[in-house]
Amino acid sequence: MSVFLKAATISNVTFVRPAKFYFSGFSNIPHVTYFLIFLCFVYIMTVVGNVLLLSVIFLVKTLHTPKYMIVFNLALTDLCGSTALTPKVFETFLFDRTDIVYEACLSYMFFVYFFTDVQSWTLVIMAYDRFIAICFPLRYHSIVTNPAIAAMLLLVWVVIMSITACTVGLLDRHSFCGSLVIQSFYCDHGLIYRLACNDTSLNKIMAYVVFVVIICLPPILIVLTYVCIAIALSRIASGKERLKALKTCTSHLILVSVFFLPFLATNIASLTSYLHPNARIINSTLTHTIPPLLNPIIYSLKTEEVLNSIKKLFKNSFSQPIKI
Repeated sequence: MSVFLKAATISNVTFVRPAKFYFSGFSNIPHVTYFLIFLCFVYIMTVVGNVLLLSVIFLVKTLHTPKYMIVFNLALTDLCGSTALTPKVFETFLFDRTDIVYEACLSYMFFVYFFTDVQSWTLVIMAYDRFIAICFPLRYHSIVTNPAIAAMLLLVWVVIMSITACTVGLLDRHSFCGSLVIQSFYCDHGLIYRLACNDTSLNKIMAYVVFVVIICLPPILIVLTYVCIAIALSRIASGKERLKALKTCTSHLILVSVFFLPFLATNIASLTSYLHPNARIINSTLTHTIPPLLNPIIYSLKTEEVLNSIKKLFKNSFSQPIKI
C-alpha cells in the first residue's frame, strides 16, 4: 500500500499520509448483496419522499411558515446526508471498490457527520417551536417568526460546520504508518484516528465534544422541553383541549424516537456488553438510512396541512387544460 510524505508548514513535522484507505465493513456478512439491494430501495424512496416534501413546501405559499421552514431544513439535510453516504456504500461494496483516496475519505467523513449533526439540532429547534406554541400560545406568532427561525437554523449550520471541520481537520495532522483498513462501511472518525501512530489526544477530546454536543445534549434539551410542555398541558382543564395540543407534537415525537433511539441503543449496547462487529455495522447503517426515509412519510401522513397541500397540488396539475 503506497503512501506519500507531506511536510506541515507550522511545526516542520513530516506526516506520513496514505494514498488510500480500505473498507472492510460488509466483507464478512453473509448474503450482504440482499442487504445492499434493500439499502438501494431505501435510498431511492428517501430521495423521492424528501424531494416531494421539499417541493410541496416550496410551491405552497401557505406552508411558508416558521414550522415548515424547520421541516424544509430537515428534509434538505435528510436528502443531502443520504446522498453523501449511501451511493458511496453501493460503489464500495456492491461493485467491490473497497479503496478510497485519503482526501476523498476526509471529505466523505465531513459531509456524513455534518448533515447527521444538523438533523440532530433541527429536531431541537422543532421542539422549541412546539414548546412556544403550547406554553406561550398568545405570543407564538411574535416569538416564532420566519427571521427568528432562519437565524437559529443558520447558527446551527455555522456551528456544526465549524465543529465538524475542526474534527476532520485534526486528522490531517497525523501519520498513518500501520494498518489502513477501516472496519466500517464509511470513513468513521473514531476508527480512523485509532489507526494513527502519533498522539491522538486532541482527536479523543473532539470525539467526546461531538458525542456530548450531538448525541447527548439534543435529546436532553428535547426531554426538558417536553417536561415543560407536560406541565403546561396539566394546567389545561379540558381533556379535549389537552389531547388536541398533544396531537400537534406526535409527528415530532416520532421523528425524535426514530432518530435518537437507534443511536443511543447502539452506543449503550457497545458500552455495556459485547456487540458483534457485523451487528454494529448493520445497526449503524440502518441508523443512518432509515430516519431520512421515514421523516417525509411521517410528515406527509401525520400532518393534515401537508396532505391537503399535496392533494391540492395534484388536483391543480391535473385540472389545468392542455394547451395545443
